[in-house]
Amino acid sequence: MDKDVKRTKVVGDGVGFERIRRITGYLVGTLDRFNNAKKSEVSDRVTHGTK
Repeated sequence: MDKDVKRTKVVGDGVGFERIRRITGYLVGTLDRFNNAKKSEVSDRVTHGTK
């Protein structure tokens, strides 16, 4: 390896994360325990793009 190559350290690199959503007042990671009505509410939501 070349001695002149600088290594850049990225904050959070290698740290796993789980998506957390707020649905009807509850913070949830998965929809496993939701009934059909709450799952339907999630699927009916409008998604907004991110940049």
